[in-house]
Amino acid sequence: MSDLKEPLHYASSKPVDAPASKPTAGLHDRSIGAIIAETRNLSADQVERVLQYQRERGIRFGEAAVALGYANAEDVLEALSKQFHYPYAASERKSRSPELIALNQPFSSQAEVFRGIRSQIMMRLYREGEPRRALAIISPDTMDGKSYFTANLAVTLAQLGGRTLLVDADLRRPRQHEIFDVNNQAGLSSILSGRSEPRVIQQVEGMNSLFVLPVGAVPPNPVELLERPAFGMLMRELAGKFDHVVVDTSAALYGADASIVASRCGAALVLARQDRSRVLSLQELTDSLDGVNTTLLGTVMNQY
Repeated sequence: MSDLKEPLHYASSKPVDAPASKPTAGLHDRSIGAIIAETRNLSADQVERVLQYQRERGIRFGEAAVALGYANAEDVLEALSKQFHYPYAASERKSRSPELIALNQPFSSQAEVFRGIRSQIMMRLYREGEPRRALAIISPDTMDGKSYFTANLAVTLAQLGGRTLLVDADLRRPRQHEIFDVNNQAGLSSILSGRSEPRVIQQVEGMNSLFVLPVGAVPPNPVELLERPAFGMLMRELAGKFDHVVVDTSAALYGADASIVASRCGAALVLARQDRSRVLSLQELTDSLDGVNTTLLGTVMNQY
C-alpha cells in the first residue's frame, strides 16, 4: 500500500476507569489570534501591534505574530490544532515520544502517508451492513516496524474523532506500553488469565479519543492464552464498544500467535520490510489465514 520509515520511541498517557466520549465543540469557536494571545500571554498592546502588522501586510495573525517575535511556528501549529480540535503533541511531549510521528508531526509528509493508509483501510474494513471488526497488524519477522506502524495507525484513526483502542497482543515482546508510556502492571494477560484488574484500558494523554490496552505481565503460555475463548469474546466486545480497534501482534517467526490473533479479530493487515522480508515468509504468513474467518486487507511495505 505504501512505504514508511521508522524512527525511535516513547510517549505518555493517563489511566481511566471507563473510557467515555467527550463532546466536541464546534470548529472555529476560537480564533487563532485568541489562542496564540492566551498561550503566549500577550498584552493588549502586543495584540494590537500584531493586528496592525497583519492589516498592513495582508497576512494571517499567526504569521504576523511570528514576524514580530511574539510567537514561533510551534505556537501557530498548536493554535491550529486547538482551533480544529486536532490532536497535536506539545513540545515537551515530543522529546518523550519520537516514534509517534502522526501525533508529533501531524502535518508532515510522513504523517500524510499514514493518513493515506488509513483511508485505504477505512474503505476496505468498514462496509455498510457488516459487523464491526478489529484489525490485526501482522508481520513475518522482528524489526519489521510493526509496533511503530500500529501505534501511528491508531493515532491517525483517533484523529478522525472516533473512539480508538490499540490492543497490544504481542505477549512475547510487547512495546506499546513503552511507545505510549502507559502503566504496564496489568493488561491483556491479566484479563485472559481471569484476573480482575482495575483500569487496564488507559487513555492517551492529550487525545480524548485514543486508548491503549497494554499486555501487562509477559506470560509463559502466550499461545494458550490467545487460543482461549475469552480472547475471541473480548475482541468482539471491544469492537462493539469502540469505533476502531487495532491490535499489535507477535512476529510470525515466534509461532502461531499472529494467525490466532488475526482469526479472532476478523481482519488483518500484513506489514513487510523492504529488502528484508522474504517472499516465502510472507506466503507462509498469509497461508496461515486460509480457512479462517479473517479478511486480509492488503500489505504495507515498510522502508527504513
